[in-house]
Amino acid sequence: MQKLGIIGASYLQLPLIRKAKAMGLETHVFAWAAGDVGEGEADHFYPISIVERERILEECRRIGIDGICSIASDLAMLTVNYVAQQMGLTSNSMAATEVSTNKSLMRQRFAQMGDPSPRSVRVTPETKLDAIDLAYPMIVKPVDRSGSRGVTKITRPDQLAGAVERAMAQGFEKAAVVEEFAEGIEYSVESLSWQGAHTVLAVTRKYTTGAPGFIETGHIEPAGLDAGTLKRVEAVTRHALTSLGLTCGASHTEIKIDRDGAIRLIEIGGRMGGDCIGSALVELSTGIDFVRAVIETALGRAPENIEPLFHRAAAVRFILSEDDLNALERVKREAPQMLKEYSVQPFDGRQVTDSSTRFGYFLLHADAPETLVRYMPEE
Repeated sequence: MQKLGIIGASYLQLPLIRKAKAMGLETHVFAWAAGDVGEGEADHFYPISIVERERILEECRRIGIDGICSIASDLAMLTVNYVAQQMGLTSNSMAATEVSTNKSLMRQRFAQMGDPSPRSVRVTPETKLDAIDLAYPMIVKPVDRSGSRGVTKITRPDQLAGAVERAMAQGFEKAAVVEEFAEGIEYSVESLSWQGAHTVLAVTRKYTTGAPGFIETGHIEPAGLDAGTLKRVEAVTRHALTSLGLTCGASHTEIKIDRDGAIRLIEIGGRMGGDCIGSALVELSTGIDFVRAVIETALGRAPENIEPLFHRAAAVRFILSEDDLNALERVKREAPQMLKEYSVQPFDGRQVTDSSTRFGYFLLHADAPETLVRYMPEE
């Protein structure tokens, strides 16, 4: 029986653990012991923090794993690719991992390679903020976090210091990236790479709370782009993935398209998108088993069946307020056959500040996206 190392034990990794077990693999899961669902689902659980990569490497060598992976976590990919590289397993290089998990290095690489990306500046506690020469409005974010943590849109110079302080407080490196705000509608592109060739699996339309924090409120596939725009999005994505040096496994590319059709890269993660996009929406809308493909590449196998089997629609809406709960109740009354699954926590009075503090979600599928749009958040 082949053995698969998995970094992380939260609900994000649950589809990965279950898929690996369904494929007949022995699962070895590493994470800080916190009572997460993956701890009980794994064949073997090791209470080691995902940032302790030397300890994890030692265990993986002892176990003799055949591959290692994670989904929906930038932080986990630092350990995944380090362990894989040290053991001679299939993975992206550490150079590609570094540049795809650091937003400042990513912007620099995009600029060097001619990829369409907003101008930006890396900021540390020593940076003189009044010397930043960028146009307002601007976005301020940590260099090394995801899930909308520490992200703020600012429109005036007097907002800059506070936004930088918030971003640094959320980051691991205590640095921020300040960048010119890209106008337009936001999309994400889910891709799978193998030996340097990139296959776009799906493009997703994103819904957010808007300024200042841009917390994601929902996603829908397909994104509704015309054929010409879709072709340009795929070309921009493939070029950017090559620019970052990503050669294998999943990737999650976030872009914006303005009213003139101009495409701007927001960021790229060298891992599957979270928020149910990679683990659920792709398969529901295309039939492509994205999670299986991630495991196959981690084991050094060419991914199979990554062409669409059908063209349907799927969506996820997140619970941030009573309006979202009301939308879920409407689906239950009006179209229960479209409700794939849902999970809702009781409102406890806390403020939703990023993706990790939302109160739940519901997942929908149908034959066409038009059927789902009426249950998505208002823009």
